[in-house]
Amino acid sequence: MSEPDADNSIKPHIKKILAHLSNKPGVYQMLDKDGETLYVGKAKNLNNRVKSYFVKKHLSPKTELLVTYIEDIHTTVTDTETEALLLENNLIKKYKPRFNVIFRDDKSYPFVFLSSGDFPRLAYHRGAKKEKGEYFGPFPSTSAVRQSLSLMQKVFQVRQCEDSYFANRSRPCLQYQIKRCTAPCVDYISKEDYAKDVDNIRLFYRGKSDKVIARLQKKMDKASENLEFELAARYRDQIKQMRHVMQQQVISGTASDLDVVGVAYASGTCCILLVFIRNGMIVGNKTYYPKVPKHSDLDEIINSFLTFYYLSGAEVPKQVFLEKLPEDHKTIAVALSEHKQSKVSLKVASRGQTKEWQEFANKNAQHSLRARLNSKSNFTKRLLELQKSLQLESMPKHVECFDISHTQGNQTVGSCVVFDENGPKKSDYRIFNISGIEPGDDYAAMEQVLTRRYKRLKADEKAMPDLVIVDGGKGQLAKAEDVFNQLDITNIPLIGVSKGSDRKVGMEQIWFPGQHRPLLLDEDSKALHFIQHIRDESHRFAITKHRHRRTKSGTKSLLEEIPGVGAKRRQSLLRHFGGWQEIEKASAKDIAKAPGISLSLAQKIYDYLHS
Repeated sequence: MSEPDADNSIKPHIKKILAHLSNKPGVYQMLDKDGETLYVGKAKNLNNRVKSYFVKKHLSPKTELLVTYIEDIHTTVTDTETEALLLENNLIKKYKPRFNVIFRDDKSYPFVFLSSGDFPRLAYHRGAKKEKGEYFGPFPSTSAVRQSLSLMQKVFQVRQCEDSYFANRSRPCLQYQIKRCTAPCVDYISKEDYAKDVDNIRLFYRGKSDKVIARLQKKMDKASENLEFELAARYRDQIKQMRHVMQQQVISGTASDLDVVGVAYASGTCCILLVFIRNGMIVGNKTYYPKVPKHSDLDEIINSFLTFYYLSGAEVPKQVFLEKLPEDHKTIAVALSEHKQSKVSLKVASRGQTKEWQEFANKNAQHSLRARLNSKSNFTKRLLELQKSLQLESMPKHVECFDISHTQGNQTVGSCVVFDENGPKKSDYRIFNISGIEPGDDYAAMEQVLTRRYKRLKADEKAMPDLVIVDGGKGQLAKAEDVFNQLDITNIPLIGVSKGSDRKVGMEQIWFPGQHRPLLLDEDSKALHFIQHIRDESHRFAITKHRHRRTKSGTKSLLEEIPGVGAKRRQSLLRHFGGWQEIEKASAKDIAKAPGISLSLAQKIYDYLHS
């Protein structure tokens, strides 16, 4: 499906923001000229959702009015759409944006309530917790609670009727007939057996649901062996539902007020992102881009930020969490404590809820850093230095970079990414499916890609690039030269980029046609940062399209490409989640719940599927 036609009246600075949105789930905030939040929304795909506001024909007058006020857009990336829903709810409560619908009863999330007594009832609850019993939650929505209660009726058949109704029954109701209740009202089940079902429900809602899942999986396997496929499919769907309603969230928790510091550093630019936790919920974040002197280490950056930010009038919480404590953390903690006039602790988020919040902060710092690196002002500086370093006649405003991707020679694809003075120009990206070559012959693949690309551009009389970059050393560059000679292209600068002998970032070698020694740029060179950026983007685009081709071909599972995921672990993942789509939707933490999958391997799987 093609993107809707963009509105030509979009403000230039808004266009820059729209050009570099993430394709992941998350929350977006629309702000006015005074920095006030106009609207908060969630999205399964931030890029698609936010861009939908800026089209020629809007669905409602409200949206058209909203767009006229927008001067800035802030986005926060989450692992799942459910996490985005919870964060959206928190931000709406905090800012009360005038373009959001705010309900009067929007004061708390719904809970599941388990009453006390010999035969407890399981019910939906929202509001004050006055009745004696246990409360499980919060859940992201009313539908999630209803879904879980329906599931519990099917699996454990615990009553959900009111106590007054239960006390006056003389015979079983319809719920017993349809196998949704064991009829404790007429003593069809003993207190002991009923208590076992209630204990299983407690385990389930406390996140210790492995035994429950295992029970359903055994039933599913048995039904499948007996060729009862409809019954097996029903058990499979129940497993999916259980995993969905019990999906752990990082947006809400039980911790007190605290801040979490996320840091990302790349290509000479640093991003520090603060996540604010108040009353156990994420209520917002703030991003800083400090000017980092050459050869500064991370400790120095963190030390400077903590003292600058918290001693300059900002609210100081009782706890500040970081991924790694700086060398002077004790001194800083004392200074902050004296400033606040109460104890302040600097801690490493090593486990539990704070660990999840730390990962959330780090991920969004990386996302913000990528957006920063894609900004127009940054690109102009890099392109000017690129012109100087490569001794080009003029600043290159149209640069193309090529890469090849395959798995053991199969489903080979070539990528072409295009950067201009505004950054990546994704509408001009191209992918080439390679055929007619020996499997694994990257030189022949590069030759085919370049020939097809520039033969078409010449035939259509379209604008040619100001600079062409191929991912590879002298061999790939030689093939590129041959193609240019065959097509009689003589006025386009051409370079190759290899990772050097140690294959370390910052040690890239720049190869020129006819030269036997590569150019080595300083690690903090803006020209090198540009080359690294476009090379990494071409590599990412090639791998992504290659995986899509693998999936479409149906010959192998993408899981087969991940080191450490063998046949048994693939089977474990598919049985645990009930299907491929559920694995794609899961967070790294949820993937780690599958038998035989460690958290580190789960993170590799998640990163691979979402890269």
